[in-house]
Amino acid sequence: MRVVSLLPSATEMLYALGVEPVAVSHECDYPPAARELPSVIDTRIDPGASSAAINEQVADAEEAGGVYEIDRDLLAELNPDVVVSQGICDVCAVDDSAIRQAVAELSLDARIITSDPHSLADVFADLERLGDVLGREAAASDVVADLQSRVDAVTESAPSADEGPRVAVLDWLDPVMAAGHWVPGLIERAGGSYGLAEAGDRSTPREWEEIRAYDPEVVIAAPCGFGVDQTLENRADLSDRAGWRDLTAVEEDRVYIMDGHHYVNRPGPRLVDTLELFADVLHRSAELPEEAVVEWPALSGETAGGDAREEAPESRS
Repeated sequence: MRVVSLLPSATEMLYALGVEPVAVSHECDYPPAARELPSVIDTRIDPGASSAAINEQVADAEEAGGVYEIDRDLLAELNPDVVVSQGICDVCAVDDSAIRQAVAELSLDARIITSDPHSLADVFADLERLGDVLGREAAASDVVADLQSRVDAVTESAPSADEGPRVAVLDWLDPVMAAGHWVPGLIERAGGSYGLAEAGDRSTPREWEEIRAYDPEVVIAAPCGFGVDQTLENRADLSDRAGWRDLTAVEEDRVYIMDGHHYVNRPGPRLVDTLELFADVLHRSAELPEEAVVEWPALSGETAGGDAREEAPESRS
C-alpha cells in the first residue's frame, strides 16, 4: 500500500508500525530514513528566522494563500492509496482541506486519514486507527501497549500534580504562547501543576503579565519547530522582558530549553519520551540528554529591563 505522510508525527507513527511511506513533508526528519524520501510539501516560511520574524512571515503567507505548497505533479506521479493529513494546526503542517482539494482535482483514488490529536490518548487512538487501515493491527496493539507501560511507570512514581511545582511550557516566545493540547496532561502525569491551560486547549498567545502573575516554579521553553540551539539563539525574547528575573523559576535556576520540534510539538510516539523528559526535569531524577533539553544558561548580558511586548491576538494552533 502506497502511503504519503504530510506531517512528522504521522511519519513517526508509520515507521513505528513498520510501514515506510513513499513520500513525506519537508519537515519529516525522524527516523533518519525519512529524510531520504521525496517531499510533496514545501513551505513559504524561513524556519531559521527569529520568533518574531516567523510570526510575521506566517501572517503574510496566510494572506497570500497559505503557508505551504503542495507538489501536485509529484503527488499525481506517486498515486498514493492513503494520504495521512492533519486538522490540528494550519501553521504546523498543510491544512487538511488543501490536500483534500488537491486529491479531488487530481482525480486520485486515495483515502485521506486525518490526524487531529489533542491528548496522548488521541495519539494512541491514531496509531490503532492507522494500524486498522494499513493492515498492521497487531503491530499497532504492540506499540501502544509498550508506550502505555512506559506511561504507567512514570505516573506510578510521580507525585500528584497538587504536590508538584507550578510549570509553564512555552511553545512560542514572541509572542509568548502557553502550550496546550497534550502538554497539560503530560505535565500532570509527570507530577507537575499546569495552570496555564486545560488538557486539550489550543496553544494561545498570552500577555506577559499573565505569565508573571502565574509565577511558574519551572519554565520549559520549547518553541514549535525550534531545536535547542535555535531557542538558545532566541532566548532574549524571554530574558529581555520586564520581570523575567523575578520569576520564581529564574530565581531558583529552574528554567530549561527543550527541543520543541522533536519532542513537545510533535504528537507522535515520542510524546512518551517527552513525558519521561518532563518527569526528569520536574524532579531532577536523571541526567538530561543535551540534544533534547538543557538548563537555561546564566549569562551576564541578560537583563530584566525592557517593556512587556505587545501580544498577537490569534492562536497559532
